[in-house]
Amino acid sequence: MQLLSMSPASSSAEANGTLKKGLHQDGRRMTPQRRLVLDLFEQIGSGSHLSAEEVHRQLVDQQSKVSLATIYRTLRLLVEMDFLQELELRDGGSRFELADAEHIHHHHLVCVRCGRTEEFESEAVLQAGRDACAQFDFELIDSSLNVRGICAACR
Repeated sequence: MQLLSMSPASSSAEANGTLKKGLHQDGRRMTPQRRLVLDLFEQIGSGSHLSAEEVHRQLVDQQSKVSLATIYRTLRLLVEMDFLQELELRDGGSRFELADAEHIHHHHLVCVRCGRTEEFESEAVLQAGRDACAQFDFELIDSSLNVRGICAACR
């Protein structure tokens, strides 16, 4: 098992071009708010997990004028377009991270009290997924395990 230290998935210019293309194909346009959200995730890099509220707070702290409702809509759109990945928490909340094609089979340790999230890779977990797919005649697309616990700071 290996803890991950990841870098951003793509350059800002490359992501901006791909995002614009995807938005235009779907009849949407690149708004300053969408660009701000994606820029924030690119700045913090892959492996950082933010809630919608944390995204909003960071953008407001940067003097950006964007509503929390716009943040929610933008996060959903960026997940649909595969720029972000969503980690759904048991309490009904979600955290978002920059999508990283090099680490699609990573897993999460999540503190049920404070929401702290750490990533790890495990060949054993991936192999268990492969074995289950073979047993039930599935094709493996991706593998993700969420382990819930209580971190040292919350105990």
